[in-house]
Amino acid sequence: MANPVVHFEIIGRNPAELRRFYKALFGWDADTDSAVAPQISDTGDYGFISPPVNGHPVAGGIGGGAAFQPRALFYVGVDDVEDALELAKSLGATTALAPSHNPNGKLVVGQFFDPEGNLIGAAGPR
Repeated sequence: MANPVVHFEIIGRNPAELRRFYKALFGWDADTDSAVAPQISDTGDYGFISPPVNGHPVAGGIGGGAAFQPRALFYVGVDDVEDALELAKSLGATTALAPSHNPNGKLVVGQFFDPEGNLIGAAGPR
């Protein structure tokens, strides 16, 4: 990939609650000790998440069609999409797309709206 994704942001009205949600759901630690531009977030309310240790780039895709709503979305790799969606629901999310297999059956994807309404995807082998 010539231009891999190197950063993502999840912005909401209650950043502390979003950090708690993603810590509980995916184990992400967000370090709020670093400065960030005031156009991005309130001072002290932006948490940086360290990149993965294995350094693999994030895969991407472009698709859709006339009936699809434009949006930007990232998928988080999980072992079990159904379990991840259930955990997300228990933490205040709502399911947007129930676990769905791709045509070759090797990948399952699902989507949820986090407590602030951001659309997030989960992808895994089951």
